[in-house]
Formats: sequence, C-alpha cells, structure tokens
Amino acid sequence: MSTQQKPEFIEDDISEHAVHDYLEANLNFFERHSELLSSLRLPHISGDAVSLVERQISILRQKDRKLECRLEELIEVARINDALGAKLHQLMLGLLSAKSISETLKEIETVLRTEFNADVSILVLFRDPAVFKNLKIGRFFKPIERNAKSLKIFATFLKGSTPSCGKIRNIQRNFLFGKKMDDIGSVALIPLGKKSEIGFLAIGSTDENRFHPDMSMDFLLRLGDLVAEALKRF
Repeated sequence: MSTQQKPEFIEDDISEHAVHDYLEANLNFFERHSELLSSLRLPHISGDAVSLVERQISILRQKDRKLECRLEELIEVARINDALGAKLHQLMLGLLSAKSISETLKEIETVLRTEFNADVSILVLFRDPAVFKNLKIGRFFKPIERNAKSLKIFATFLKGSTPSCGKIRNIQRNFLFGKKMDDIGSVALIPLGKKSEIGFLAIGSTDENRFHPDMSMDFLLRLGDLVAEALKRF
C-alpha cells in the first residue's frame, strides 16, 4: 500500500481581483522583484508597448502639466482679484471724499466708466424724482418711486438681494439704457441694500459674455455695498 500523499489542489487560474488585492497589500512587491518590473510591458496609446516605468513617467508628466495649467489659472484669478480690489479701494476713497449726493453720483459714474470699462451704466434710485429736479448728473442717474408701474418688469430681481447677470429682455434694456442701446449684449443688475431697498445699479456691456450667471458675484456684491453705504449718507 503506497504511503505517498496526493499533492494539495492548486488553483491554476488566480483571479485578477486576487492579484489586485495582493499587490495592494504588498506595495513593496516590485521592489523585491525588480527584474519582473523591468520586464513588464504595457500598451501605449500609440500602439507601441512601453515599460511600466515609462508609463508611470508619462502619467506623472501629464499630471504635472495639469497642475501647471491649474496654477496658471489660479495666478490669473489672483491677478484679476488684486486689480479689482485696487479699483474698489479707489472708489471707496472717492466716495469718502464726496461732500454731496451730486459729487457721490459723479464719482460712481466716473469710476465705472474709466476704471471698470463699463460701456454704459445707470443708477436707479428709489426716491421721488421731484427731490432731484435741480440735480444735473446726466443719463446715469434715474430717480423713481419704488411702487412705479414701470418697475414691474424687474419684480423678480427686486425680490432678491443678490446680483443678476446675463441677458435681459428688450423692455428692461430700453427702460435702463434707452431704445438706441440695442447693442448691449449682457447686463449686471446690482441691488443697493437688502432687496434693493435703496435702488439698484445696472452695468451694460456690448460683450454678451462679459456678465453671465456663472460668474463670481463677490466683486459685484462689494460694489453694491460700497455704493449703498455712500448713498445712505445723504
């Protein structure tokens, strides 16, 4: 009678999942078997086979390029924010030095036109127009009663306290800038005070992409706060 023991059953095919789990649990496997690492070949997008090390280097280079692009984007955003911050600071200084409502309005209009490159802008102030009958500020200033029927076209905007950016209806554009300004492609509506309690500022651009719903509203909110507080002084 033979005493030879039967060999234990060995599974011929090891699943990919098992290999994955083993390598994940033994991250230094290829350090201990460097000859195996150098012999591995992987298909490249070009169709040629490359070593695992070459593939890793290629992946790292791609990640490096993405990080460089992201860094350039962040630097550009920081540069733009820094420039906007300087312009807001300049506006604040001008508003602080203004000694009347007339000087305040002129300062706002001048800064928007010269520093912020606004193609057209208008300040809608919720006050009785008769109070400002002797005020000469041009088309930039538009006093009107809050309950005026002509303001119903802005009903949705006036219910909120955040800027609205993008394209506006023709009837809204005509009310703000006049019928001849049909080349205005995008507009930023900025509330002055909570739910536009004081009024609102409208900035128009011939560039239809200048103001859009997905843009950051932080700068516009700060601009609205500065203008609102300056007007409250009078």
